Amino acid sequence: MCWELSGKYSMVKPKGSNQSKICYRPIRPSDLDVLERIHGRLFPIRYESTFFQDVVNGRDIVSWGAVDLSRPNGQSDELIGFVTARIVLAKESEIVDLLGYDSAKSDQTLVYVLTLGVVEAYRSLGIASSLIREVVKYASSIPTCRAVYLHVISFNISAINLYKKMSFKCVRRLQGFYFITGQHYDSFLFVHYVNGGRSPCSPLELLSAIISYMKSGIKAVAAKLCKNEVRKISRWEKCKESHSLVSLSTIPNKRNMAVECTGCEFIH
Repeated sequence: MCWELSGKYSMVKPKGSNQSKICYRPIRPSDLDVLERIHGRLFPIRYESTFFQDVVNGRDIVSWGAVDLSRPNGQSDELIGFVTARIVLAKESEIVDLLGYDSAKSDQTLVYVLTLGVVEAYRSLGIASSLIREVVKYASSIPTCRAVYLHVISFNISAINLYKKMSFKCVRRLQGFYFITGQHYDSFLFVHYVNGGRSPCSPLELLSAIISYMKSGIKAVAAKLCKNEVRKISRWEKCKESHSLVSLSTIPNKRNMAVECTGCEFIH
């Protein structure tokens, strides 16, 4: 799966080149060293070596990498961006209360984005957006998956804007979620619902649903009453018609005679 990005990018391309050919592929064992190096440069948090081993070997982690096929000197297959994610059970996740989780469906899952990064020289080219789209597409392909979610440190404005642009919803602020170099930082929790997943009704949505239900109920009752009135009128007309057809010669006693027709009774 490759996309070509054409144009003059002085910060992106080596000298003498004005075209980038960005390709997205799964991360593999040969990416281990570069993956560790980029993470070390981009993130203030240090990850265990086992994390990288799990990523490159696909042990409970799915991943996509971005490379620039137009790079010279054997760098055409070297990572310039990446995203890593993990499938988790919805009932065991921290956002189970944001899903309207159905306990009867214990197999419901989520995709949690672990890390996302693009080297500085290749930013603002849509690479991060493309990587996130791969994750959303992957999550959407899993019938039991209901959402993609992730955390963003509160001061990472560019990442926050990216997720909002890609229809992620900021659903929660977590106080002191990150602890970096002796200091606590807040985190924003973002969710992107897939396959019909949605958050539970807010009080306003619940009130709106109740009002809508009441309105539909009132309309149904009114329609039924109206139908009954029409039916009564119809039956009355039939009774009048039947009575007018009764022959006087067949009536033994016209006084206090009762004529029964279609459930109506007339006394003379």
